[in-house]
Amino acid sequence: MQVTETLNEGLKRGYAITIPATELEQKVQIKLAEAQPEIEMKGFRKGKVPMPLLKKQFGARLMGEVMQEAVDGAMSKHFEESGDRPAMQPDVKMTNEDWKEGDDVQVEMTYEALPEIPEVDVSGVTLDKLIVKAEDEAVTEALENLAASAQDFEAREDGAASEDGDQVVIDFVGKVDGEAFDGGSAEDYPLTLGSNSFIPGFEEQLVGVKAGDEKDVTVTFPEEYGAENLAGKEAVFSCTVKEIKAPKAAEINDELAKKFGAEDLDQLKGQISERLEAEYAGAARQVMKRAALDALADLVSFDLPPSLLEAEAKQIAHQLWHEENPEVKGHDHPEIETTDEHNKLAERRVRLGLLLAEMGQKAEIEVTDQEMTQAIMQQARQYPGQERQFFEFIQQNAQMQQQLRAPIFEDKVIDLVFEKANVTEKEVSKEDLQKAVEALEEE
Repeated sequence: MQVTETLNEGLKRGYAITIPATELEQKVQIKLAEAQPEIEMKGFRKGKVPMPLLKKQFGARLMGEVMQEAVDGAMSKHFEESGDRPAMQPDVKMTNEDWKEGDDVQVEMTYEALPEIPEVDVSGVTLDKLIVKAEDEAVTEALENLAASAQDFEAREDGAASEDGDQVVIDFVGKVDGEAFDGGSAEDYPLTLGSNSFIPGFEEQLVGVKAGDEKDVTVTFPEEYGAENLAGKEAVFSCTVKEIKAPKAAEINDELAKKFGAEDLDQLKGQISERLEAEYAGAARQVMKRAALDALADLVSFDLPPSLLEAEAKQIAHQLWHEENPEVKGHDHPEIETTDEHNKLAERRVRLGLLLAEMGQKAEIEVTDQEMTQAIMQQARQYPGQERQFFEFIQQNAQMQQQLRAPIFEDKVIDLVFEKANVTEKEVSKEDLQKAVEALEEE
C-alpha cells in the first residue's frame, strides 16, 4: 500500500492512496478459503466446492468488501501514524472510476485536521465566586407562597355571592339532548372557581351565585374531548348550589411545616434557606463559568478548521432564526444566510469547545455511567408514563447520548478550571446576582 501526500495547507490535508491489486486478490482468496468449509452448492458436497467456482459465484461481492476494508484500514493506519485527528468525516473517493479486476485501487482522501492546542495555564485566571445568603424577606415570601398553596376554604356569610377563587359546593346533573350521560352527575362536589378543572366556560357561569341557587350551565364539549359520544356536543348541567366558601391561606406555624414534611416551623425555614441558597449558587456558577470561558478565550489562539466554523455558524443562524420566528415549527423555510455576528460567535464556540475537549482529555476526565443515568432520568421526567421508551430511545441513539454527555463533560472541565484558578468569594445581594445573570442573557 502506498500513501502520498497531495495537500498540506494550514489544516487542510490530502493524500493519494494506492492499494495494489495483488493485495486485494490475496485477501479475497483468504475470505474464500475461510468460507469454503461451510458452503453448499448443487452437485458438490458441503465444503468441497472448487475454489474457481466459489470465486466466480462470490468473488465480486467479496472484492467489494475487501476494497472497503482496505480503504478503512489505510485510513486508520494513516491517522495512527500521523497523529492527525480529522475535524469532520474525511472525504474519500476512488480516482480510477474505470477500475476493473486486476487493477490497483486508487483513492483520494481529503480532510481538515484538528489543530494542535497549546498547554493552558489557568493559575493566573482571577474569578469572583458570588455568594448570596437567603435573606429573611425571601424566606418569609417563600413561606407565604407555601401557605397560599396549602389554602383551605371557610364558609362565607349567608347570602354572599361567589367570587372567582371561591369554592362552590354543588350537586349537578349533566344532559345532552335531554338525556343524562355517564359521569355527568355528582353530589356535594367542591369546585374551585378559576381552577379550570371543568369544561371551558363552566366555572365562569357560577361566579355570582349564592347558596340555595339553582342554575343551568350550558357548555360545549371540546372537539378533541376523550369521550367520542360527547365530543363537540352541547350539554346543559343543572346545578344546585349548596355552599359558598372563601379561600383562606394556611397559618404560618408548626402545622404548616408538618404539611410539607418538616418537624416544625424552624426546620421548614432552614430547608427553605438551603433551597434558596442552592438556587443562588446555581445562578452564581453560571456567572463564574462565563467569566472563566471569557478568560480561556483570551489565553490561547490557534487555527480553527473552516468546516467546523461553517457548520457551527449555520447552526447558530438557524437556531436564532427560529427563536425570532417561533410560529415556524418545521424546517421548510428559505435558506438562512450567516452573518459576521454568527461567524464571530461560531469562532468563539469552536475554539472553546476544542480547548475544553483537549483540557478534559489531558486531565483524563470521563463521564461515568452513573452520571449518564442521572442525566437520562432527568430528561425522562419530561415524558411521564413513557420513561422506559425514552431510556430505550437514548440507548439506541448515539447522537442523543453525545448531546447528554457533552454538557456533563464540559462542566467537569470547568470545575477543573475553578480548582486551578484564583477564586475569590464575594458576598453580594440577590439583586446584584440577578443583574449579573441578566447581563449574561443580554450578551
